[in-house]
Amino acid sequence: MSDKGQLFVIGTPIGNLEDITLRAISTLKNVDVILAEDTRNSKKILDAHNIDTKMMSYHDHSSEKEIKKIVDLLLDGKQLALISDAGTPTISDPGYGLIRDCIKMISALFQFQVYHQLQLL
Repeated sequence: MSDKGQLFVIGTPIGNLEDITLRAISTLKNVDVILAEDTRNSKKILDAHNIDTKMMSYHDHSSEKEIKKIVDLLLDGKQLALISDAGTPTISDPGYGLIRDCIKMISALFQFQVYHQLQLL
């Protein structure tokens, strides 16, 4: 994995727990934190594949403070995986909002840093 923070968007099985790629399993085992729509449901998938990575809840009712914490983890170089209860995150679940908010916060931070670097020249 990279030394820069990354957010991996990972599809999960819709029915059969074995319908998951080896790459998805490997990524879930190697990230720092898994962001799960419902940690109770996600635990079933993770247990089925012997994945013991720390989980953090992310859902429709996650606060702005929780989203900022996720963005801060990325900015600190952490590797995060976003999964939904079933299927690909962002299609019809809260993953869309997280990705939108991450892009917005990180681009605002990037613009701030570039502006201040230019001021120093």
